[in-house]
Amino acid sequence: MADDKIIFTDEGFMRRALRLARKGEGRVSPNPMVGAVIVRDGRIIAEGYHRRYGENHAEINAIANATEPVAGATFYITLEPCSHHGKTPPCVEALIASRPGRVVIGTIDPNPLVSGRGIAALQRHGIETNTGVLEEACQRQNEVFFKYIRTGVPFVTLKFALTLDGRIATAAGHSRWISSPPSLRFAHRLRRAHDAILVGAGTVLKDNPELTCRLVRGENPLRVVVDSHLRTSPDASVFDVRRSPTIVAMTRKAPVERRRLFEQKGIEVLELGEDEGGHIDLQGLLKLLGQRKIASLLVEGGAGVNTSFLRENLVDRLIAVIAPKIVGTGINAVGDLGIRQMENALRLSFERITRSGDDLILEARFNSMSQSDAPPP
Repeated sequence: MADDKIIFTDEGFMRRALRLARKGEGRVSPNPMVGAVIVRDGRIIAEGYHRRYGENHAEINAIANATEPVAGATFYITLEPCSHHGKTPPCVEALIASRPGRVVIGTIDPNPLVSGRGIAALQRHGIETNTGVLEEACQRQNEVFFKYIRTGVPFVTLKFALTLDGRIATAAGHSRWISSPPSLRFAHRLRRAHDAILVGAGTVLKDNPELTCRLVRGENPLRVVVDSHLRTSPDASVFDVRRSPTIVAMTRKAPVERRRLFEQKGIEVLELGEDEGGHIDLQGLLKLLGQRKIASLLVEGGAGVNTSFLRENLVDRLIAVIAPKIVGTGINAVGDLGIRQMENALRLSFERITRSGDDLILEARFNSMSQSDAPPP
């Protein structure tokens, strides 16, 4: 007779820790999402995750939630425990004090203040430590944190809704609503998961969006409007600072009197340099946002903003909501990128395709292929 006994594995408990970590999405930035599970004899005796920036980390919450003593138990943690003083004391000290029998870590923390030091501290105290369990999944879950901590600039997601023939609006500029109600709720969940959301002046002038996540529960992100000449009105919905803070980015070409109108309403105005085309220096803007601890940015711009971010290779992830509609002549999702040969096209890999009402949601990542790698004509 076959043995029906359930076999518990390190991978299985780490998957549980990953699911716990996801609960902190949209609340812990610029910290990483982290989950922790404490196990004894195949039984989970405690769980915890990092709930909110500035509060206890996952390991501390798990220890506090334990239903029995944790000494000698196995700890599963998605990310290396911190070893430095930040908003909270070093987690590795509390971990060592709890005298675990073994610690299983998903991936090393890329933060130079931690990177390997937490693991080394555990090993110095004779605690068996294993790393790299579901490492790829653990790294992907915190790709925003990994990029931000390594580069100092936000992880950028470009999102747009378009018809099956690639239009984001009709020839008359009408775009409400391309996507279905379920896709609109998805868009608001996406906003909730990001620290900031960015649009261009054209979108504000045409659609007068609020750029909130009002269709779902959660905090509204910081709103950023790219408006070189301050063509938008400070009375637009997006500039209602009672809902969420808003920044408008301009260049020195914007009239001084227009700037005063925004500042008088409590709207922060950032003056940035220009790129070669005379537009706002987007790379400079990303650096400034990074300095403000904005680790993730959702770009919901029109064709102009989409094109600028793609042309300058500033996008990490692309999400396209494709509606089963055809409008014919209309406004393209992306403008001229200067690409004349197919082998020079921007290349992506589809990572996830899901249904949302009548729509399809495509999530893709950019990959590179040199011209010599391209297939022959």
